[in-house]
Amino acid sequence: MFPDPINGHYWYLSAPFGPGVYELRHRSSGKLILCGKSKNVAHRMTSLLPRPFGSGGRKNAAKRDYVFQHLADIEYRTKYCADDQAAKACERQLLNSRNYIFQT
Repeated sequence: MFPDPINGHYWYLSAPFGPGVYELRHRSSGKLILCGKSKNVAHRMTSLLPRPFGSGGRKNAAKRDYVFQHLADIEYRTKYCADDQAAKACERQLLNSRNYIFQT
């Protein structure tokens, strides 16, 4: 499950502190929400929540608000990649093979 700061599950995020990709989906329906790549997946995923709960400079308020409103039903998975190029290739493969509510 995605960490829920409202219920005290603030920093229990299991993600690489290096290059990789992440993917969020609804547990109840399996519908894919979004995926993304980063040089530091753990840090990037913290920007998926609106302030004051999230961090970073993500400019898509609709995406952050959507994640926040559906926290109880969101699960995530991550994948470590050897470098930024591998993360970019993995993200491209995910985007080309799946349909997400939000395109990265």
